[in-house]
Amino acid sequence: MGLRGSKQPQVHVLLLGLDNAGKSTLLYKLKHNACVTTVPTIGFNVEMLEARKNRKNISLTVWDVGGQRKMREHWKSFHQDAAAVVFVVDSSDRERLEEARRELENTVRSEQLSGRPLIVLANKQDVNGALTATEIKERFNLKRACPGRDWFVQPCSASTGFGVEEAFRQVVQMAKLPSDSGAIRDNIKETVHYLRTNSRH
Repeated sequence: MGLRGSKQPQVHVLLLGLDNAGKSTLLYKLKHNACVTTVPTIGFNVEMLEARKNRKNISLTVWDVGGQRKMREHWKSFHQDAAAVVFVVDSSDRERLEEARRELENTVRSEQLSGRPLIVLANKQDVNGALTATEIKERFNLKRACPGRDWFVQPCSASTGFGVEEAFRQVVQMAKLPSDSGAIRDNIKETVHYLRTNSRH
């Protein structure tokens, strides 16, 4: 059955990145336009956001999955439903750039994410010495890492709000609607059911 009966297309967006990259802060800035002090996400946060695409209202479900090392092995269980991947990078943390690059490469190699658009958010642009979006693009060698998919790097700052709305617009623009891929419709309900069932234990 899936979600065919609902009027609004449902779009599932995956929000990934290392711990402390600013994923949850970005999500809440977008949702409530507030700078929220967050604690490390153990597990995941899920938020619904309304947007417009092709003159239609769409409903975005954003899955913000924890970025600690032990959580990263669970990222792949969220891959199958994603209409787009948003990967948040702490542009000011040069020591962990290589680690972030490796995790991003592992993510885009997933067969379930084949052809899905990638939006890299170069976060913490308000911090002195932060790498620019162009430097992030070069360091991550995105041209080589992303053959056959749309990708984009958006500079932003979750704490000041700079670039956050533009980033969201980019995600909405690039995300594949359920009509673009029939499989996405049915998988969202299955994932929610699976997560609810397993979170009770």
